Amino acid sequence: MVQRCKLCSRENSIDILSQTIKPYNVETNGILTQLQAEDSEKFKTIVEFECRGLEPVDFQPQAGFAAEGAESGTPFNDINLLEKDWNDYDEKTKESVGIYEVTHKFVKC
Repeated sequence: MVQRCKLCSRENSIDILSQTIKPYNVETNGILTQLQAEDSEKFKTIVEFECRGLEPVDFQPQAGFAAEGAESGTPFNDINLLEKDWNDYDEKTKESVGIYEVTHKFVKC
């Protein structure tokens, strides 16, 4: 995103550093892989930004998220997190699945 200041005409920008995008993994049946253990219900860096003159202050998740059934591997695509909650039904495991209480924080490096 590039934005020009109306007062001084300076260009300011925020770029997503695509090589820093990482998944957020959670517990599967009480068994955690080494990567997943650090993810379980903790904040984790999932993306980094290069900010020049702008600073992000809020995140509004929307559509485009994806998940996979922890036990079944069932793919769930086009998840919309606008309400900060999502749920569906996994036919393979005959159980409800969901993402609840999405929160975020920005950390300056």
